Amino acid sequence: MADFHQSGNIATFHDLRTQSTEAMMREVEAFGASRKITLILPSLFSELEGEALPRILDELEKVPFLHRIVIGLDRASREQYIYARTFFSRLKQDHVVLWNDGPRLKAIDARLETLALAPSEPGKGRNVWFCLGYTLARQDSSVVAVHDCDVLTYSAEMLTRLVYPVANPGFPYQMSKGFYPRVAEGKLNGRVSRLLVSPILQAMKHVLGPRDYLDFLSGFRYPLAGEFAMRTNILPDMRIPSDWGLEIGLLSEAWRNLSPRSVCQVEISDRYDHKHQDLSAEDASAGLSRMSVDICKALYRKLAADGTVLSDEIFRSIKATYYRMALDLVDTYYNDARMNGLHVDRHAEEGAVELFASNIMRAGQLFLENPMETPFIASWNRVHAADQTIMQDMVDAVKEDESDFMPAFA
Repeated sequence: MADFHQSGNIATFHDLRTQSTEAMMREVEAFGASRKITLILPSLFSELEGEALPRILDELEKVPFLHRIVIGLDRASREQYIYARTFFSRLKQDHVVLWNDGPRLKAIDARLETLALAPSEPGKGRNVWFCLGYTLARQDSSVVAVHDCDVLTYSAEMLTRLVYPVANPGFPYQMSKGFYPRVAEGKLNGRVSRLLVSPILQAMKHVLGPRDYLDFLSGFRYPLAGEFAMRTNILPDMRIPSDWGLEIGLLSEAWRNLSPRSVCQVEISDRYDHKHQDLSAEDASAGLSRMSVDICKALYRKLAADGTVLSDEIFRSIKATYYRMALDLVDTYYNDARMNGLHVDRHAEEGAVELFASNIMRAGQLFLENPMETPFIASWNRVHAADQTIMQDMVDAVKEDESDFMPAFA
């Protein structure tokens, strides 16, 4: 997507194919000499046995500018944690594995529970939150990047481009969000972003009237991208959503805490593929169906917090407007795909739109039934205010886990 279009909402940095990865990597390495850069990898143990993560490690071995890699390991037994330590030991950079299911970090979670500050449910949001807390406790990083462990088309260039805007001391950006086209195996992917997020933002503006928040979100080319980087000074006040509205929730936090002029998006790849979720039309608690409900609830909560009055009538109007706009987009995406020699199943696309339209109402009902729901995990500033020893105790717990299993490397 070698263009230079700017929407006016947030700064957009393109890949104009005029700078080599090596040259940009040298620049970031120079920035990193005085502004330490940490990478967070939230991982399920099952991803260690997949196709993507070994390739990611191959690429990370080429990266000279990382100060530390923090791996959050979920759903791992003692034996699997030991295996993971060996699996990641090939990394040349300083790295640490947080055994989230181990007894020591579970004890930290129990202490948080007594303070009513523990994450409410397991998942990527909880994993990222603990990794951010650990990184803040170490007090030696200026920039933190996060990306998933299921990216099949990963390259060192993606990470380099992602961190460049926030690592560069001459730039004002506090947060950088990645974007890319979701194309793989001759198909146009990214159904939730294309068929839910884009049209529902348009529908909300049509029904509710102009909203700076909605304009802000609309400025992102791929708002659901899991790749983002931030300067650590904004992290203590950042609240991490615990449900599947993580990416929208983080952008909402950026809107709440930062000037739009300090947020940017950067094109990090022209070829991106990762693990695909099932639509799960028959099960609203799983797959893209669950994701669509959580995304809608995240949008409703933010709009309500900004003073928008929401009701059944409003949700019905949003649904009806969304449905018409989404079907029009199906035509646009079909034509775009055909012109580029890609396949789009129009029947499946319209079926997804019907499911998302239904879930717009479902999310609205859930919101009205429980308007006091607080899916955001507490900020680390609040945790520190409640217990000033817990962050250092978490660092010590991770170190003790490492010491207990050092013989695994003999």
